Parts: sequence; C-alpha cells; structure tokens
Amino acid sequence: MNKQKIQVWLPLLLSISMIGGIFIGFKMRDNIPGKNFFSIEKATPVEEVMELIQKKYVDQVNMKNLADTAIDAMLNKLDPHSLYIPPSRLEDINDEIQGNFYGIGIEFEIYKDTLNVIHVLKDGPGEKSGLLAGDKLIRVNEILVAGKKIAADSIRSLLRGSRGTNINIEIFRNTALIKIPLTRDLVPVNSIDVAYMMNKETGFIKLNKFSTQTYREFMIALTDLKKQGLKNLIFDLRGNGGGVLDDAIDIADEFLEGDKLITYTEGVHFPKKEYRCRRLGQFEKGKLIVLADEESASASEVLMGALQDWDRATIIGRRSFGKGLVQEQYDLSDHGALRLTIARYYTPTGRSIQRSYANGEKAYYAEIEERIMNSNNVNNDSAANNGKLFLSPSGKKLYSGGGIMPDYLMNTDSSDISNDLLSLYAKGTINHFAFQYTYLNKDLKLKYPTPALFTTTFNISDANWNQLTNEMQADSIDIKRISAKDKQNIITDLKALIARLVWEKNGYFQVLNSNDKTIKKALEIIN
Repeated sequence: MNKQKIQVWLPLLLSISMIGGIFIGFKMRDNIPGKNFFSIEKATPVEEVMELIQKKYVDQVNMKNLADTAIDAMLNKLDPHSLYIPPSRLEDINDEIQGNFYGIGIEFEIYKDTLNVIHVLKDGPGEKSGLLAGDKLIRVNEILVAGKKIAADSIRSLLRGSRGTNINIEIFRNTALIKIPLTRDLVPVNSIDVAYMMNKETGFIKLNKFSTQTYREFMIALTDLKKQGLKNLIFDLRGNGGGVLDDAIDIADEFLEGDKLITYTEGVHFPKKEYRCRRLGQFEKGKLIVLADEESASASEVLMGALQDWDRATIIGRRSFGKGLVQEQYDLSDHGALRLTIARYYTPTGRSIQRSYANGEKAYYAEIEERIMNSNNVNNDSAANNGKLFLSPSGKKLYSGGGIMPDYLMNTDSSDISNDLLSLYAKGTINHFAFQYTYLNKDLKLKYPTPALFTTTFNISDANWNQLTNEMQADSIDIKRISAKDKQNIITDLKALIARLVWEKNGYFQVLNSNDKTIKKALEIIN
C-alpha cells in the first residue's frame, strides 16, 4: 500500500524538487553583478554602433574593414606591442615563429626589372628540379615577372604555398627558355647567420631572431665550435628583434651555472612565474662578449639582462631597444589572431627594461630612429640612466626603464653614409655588380678555398672599380661626390657580397667582421 502511494506522489515530488533547484539557481545568479532573474544581456555601445552603421548608414560600408579599424583603435590605447593580425598575414607570422615556410628554396635579387636567382638551397625543391644560380625568372605559373616592376614581396607570395603543391617556373639560362616544374616543400629559415672560429680560441656566433628552432641551431653551432677549440665567444645579437622567449631562456641556461634565476614574468591577471637554470651549461666558463644595438629587443634583452645581472658577460655596442613586455597570441573566429600583452618580464635583479610608451606609439618608435641617427655620439645615451638603480653581484650599476645599457658604448658609422652611397644601395647597383662578377669568375672557390683566405687575400682591382663606376654613372649616381671613405665602404661591401655568393652568409659576415670596429673592440677585451 505504502509503495503504491509513493509511486503516485513521486512525479509530483520530482517536479517540486526541479522547480526549487531552478529557483535557487536563479537566486544565486541574482547575486552576480549586472545579472537579474530572467534578464536579457544588452548589446555593448560598440556592437550597437556597428549594427546601426550596417543598417542605417547612407552608403555601403565594408563592415570587415570597419571592424578591423575598430580593433586597431582599441589596441592603440594599450601598448605598442599588442596587435591584431589579419588572416592574410597570420601564416607568414606563424612561419617566422616556427622557423620555416613552404616554398622552392631560392634566393633572388631584382635589378632593373630582371629577377636573378643568386642562391639555390642545398637539397631544396629548386636544387632537386635543376635550378641554378644565375638563372633569370621569366614566368611563375604563367604570370610574367620579367620586364615589369614587381615587388619582391609579390614574388615571394607567388613562390610560396602549401606543402606538396605544384608550381611551374620559366627561366632564361644562357640563350634558352626553360620550363621547370617544382613541388613546394619545407624551407628552413635559420636563426643563426654565421658561426665560425675567428682565431684558435675565439668563436663568433651571430643570431638574427629567436624561433622554436633557435636553441637547437645554437647548440649545434656551439658544439661544433667547442670541437675546434672554443675558449672565448663573441655572441652577436645586433639587429635581433626577439621572438620565442623559451629559446632565449634555454640559451641563457647554457651560459649560467647552478639554478640561477634567468628572468621572471608578472601581470595583473598572470601571477609571478620564474624561469631558472635547469641543466649543466655547455659554456659556463670562458670569456663571453655580447654585441647589442638599438634593434636588439625582447627575447634578446631577456638573455642580455640575465648575463649582465649575473656579471657573466661583457656587453658592447649600443643601448638596446627597451621592450620588456610579454605577448601571448590568441586565435580569433575570423582566422586572424590577437597578440596581446599579458605581463612584464624582469631581469634577475628585478629591473624592468621597458621604455615608456605614455606619449603614444609614434613617439615610442621615433625615439629609436633618433637614437640610430645620433648613434655617432656615445655621450648621447644618458637617458638610459634615469631609471631606478640596481646593483649586480660585483657592484656594477644597472638601471631600469631604458633597455640594456652596454658596458662599453660604441658609436656607429651611420652618420657617415652619404646620400650618394644610399642611392647606390637603393638602386641595387652594387648587388648586381657583385652578382655579375661572381657569375663571370666561377673559379673563386678554387682560388680561395676558405672564406678566411678570401677575406685576407682577395682585393678589388682598379679595373673592377672603374667598371663599377661606369655602372654607377649609368644609374645616375654622381661618382665625383663619392669620398675616399665612401669608396672604402663600397669596396668592403662589394667584397662581402661576392663572398656571400660564393660561401653564403659565412663568407659575407667574415668579410664584414674583419672591418667592424665593435668586433675589434671585443677581440681587444678578450686578449
């Protein structure tokens, strides 16, 4: 009998319990600010404005472009490094972070509407299909690229694509037109420009960025140099704008001993996170010189800050950029991305090296341009010493808020470059001459088996110089205004460009380094 009564009343009891649960749930929701029982969320003013424009505006409007403009306007109110990445740019940016892209594996230069192949990557799709340095590109997938003004970025867009996709290229070689089919494949973009021994004990490594492949590349280079007798290292971070933080931390770990703090990050919504040494480093002893300039930023500054704070390295060059903000990338529904600043990073002593951006993005970047233009005056960098004072373990004075100040400030030759010299480079005259010279002298590698031998023994002859000046005149460059110093700079750069065509970047930087006063200062300190 009792069992029958329970069966009759059970549905009603369950209904009452459900209604009670819903009521309690809504009452709890009422305690959340801005939420009321049965309330409907209102659109934000931004959404209202966008909707009104779409429905009421007098003319047709591209709402996607308008939305992008609104996003940019919002981000401009934050910091200079938070940015919206549209779908059209996202793949290229992600490729840069990953340290590779898909293409055919060639380097080219454009001179007077002619596109010349100057280097074919070893084991790349181009080499496998028979492309050679000296080939002239005529068509890419039936699109004419020769004899017309076409930007280098447009050429790259034609050559790049998804892995495994086909591309047809028509080239001019000697006197014949040749069609070459290729299949796009992985093309690595190396972080290390060059790594070589400058003498029996001192090695040189130049790093151009930090990608997800940088630490692996660095360890391969460092291991190779150690096999050659490395005891001192000159580590060139000039022009390195940063990148992947983790790889910079891993490289710092190779230089610092114990469990030393490398950096820490902290933001309003992100609690403090420390990055410390975790392993036995491969170069914890030995003299270490780091080269810096105004374009050394972000991850480069994390690395330099750790080495400077622990008195591990001597910094030579120019004051670094001053970027102490950490970004995280978030995917968006339009297949673009938001790179948002989420925290600041701090050096081991606790200093932030981020420059002020209170006067807006334009003034923020204008300061860098001004520093570069005035870099011939080493006394013009006192602005870096206006921040809070910190001390390294040895008592070295360090300052926050203005980038990494080198231990030895060096001026540059930027102020000595004449307008005629700039015109020479802008028109590509010197690059084309180097290309033609190398193409006509294919025995250079036999005469000079190593970049080091080429650097010390090869010279530009008077006949070569006269030939170059004829081409300069043809390009409307006034050779009478070329000073003796300009001539020496041109000859050095021409020699470096020839070396690059023969030995790639290894030859290029060995020639340039032989005449680099910052590197000469580094060698002087080591010795």
